Amino acid sequence: MDENKWLAERFEKERPRLRAVAYRMLGSVDQADDAVQDAWLRLSRTGPAQIDNLSRWLTTVVARECLHQLRSRRHRREIPIDSQLPDLLVSDVDLDPEQEMMLADAVGLALLVVLERLAPAERVAFVLHDMFDLPFADIADIVGRTPAAARQLASRARRRISGAEVPRPDPDLARQRRVVDAFYAAARSADLDGLLQVLDPDIVHRTDYGVSRPASVINGAAAVAEQVRIPRGGKLRPLLVNGAIGALTTRDEQPYSVMIFTVANDRIVRIDVIRDTSRVHRVAAEITGRAN
Repeated sequence: MDENKWLAERFEKERPRLRAVAYRMLGSVDQADDAVQDAWLRLSRTGPAQIDNLSRWLTTVVARECLHQLRSRRHRREIPIDSQLPDLLVSDVDLDPEQEMMLADAVGLALLVVLERLAPAERVAFVLHDMFDLPFADIADIVGRTPAAARQLASRARRRISGAEVPRPDPDLARQRRVVDAFYAAARSADLDGLLQVLDPDIVHRTDYGVSRPASVINGAAAVAEQVRIPRGGKLRPLLVNGAIGALTTRDEQPYSVMIFTVANDRIVRIDVIRDTSRVHRVAAEITGRAN
């Protein structure tokens, strides 16, 4: 087999894992794809003869590029960390059980938001070790520290994530769906008691309007129940968003918002709503494109 073709085939087998690594580090689909593409360009210039372990080599290249992007982003940050949710990974709900299992293991938006608060080296160390089981000796080489220092970076990140009390959603998507369906039914009929039965007492409801307007946050079941409404003339298209139950809502046939539900212990503990027009239309175009 031609060496270039063999190299391309090997890279394509690695691409999904590399993309997952980069997305968890960057929280951006486009930037993750750029980092993976950069790895391919470097690989095509290097050639397999100079590489002992292709998977490890590619992971190192992607991680270093992500670290560079995180550091650059931190220096030029103009948008407050919590003003926008990370990019969404959106899928239709009609999946086979194997696909559902994979999506249920996807990193949730709540965790991605907390990852945004970590220092670049902390985030890289945590993602590589805790999510992808990379040894600290390899991580040390990527972040330019000793293995012991790399271990400390991951440990510090772990403590910060634990302190943020990131909700752990129910891994059973069918169970999540039942809770969210009950929420929809109660919201449509303005059934306050029905809403309170499915909302966690400490629920957080966050609406992201994009960079032009600060996000709004509502805390507590009673306050959220009073605000929840299905838009008049609105329709819901069920989605899976970062492994959680969600929906694309339309008003008068136009994309209006994306909703993402975090369900734990048969209660909704968090609702994220995206009202940023450009991001909502992007999700709508992505889903429509897959359906055609």
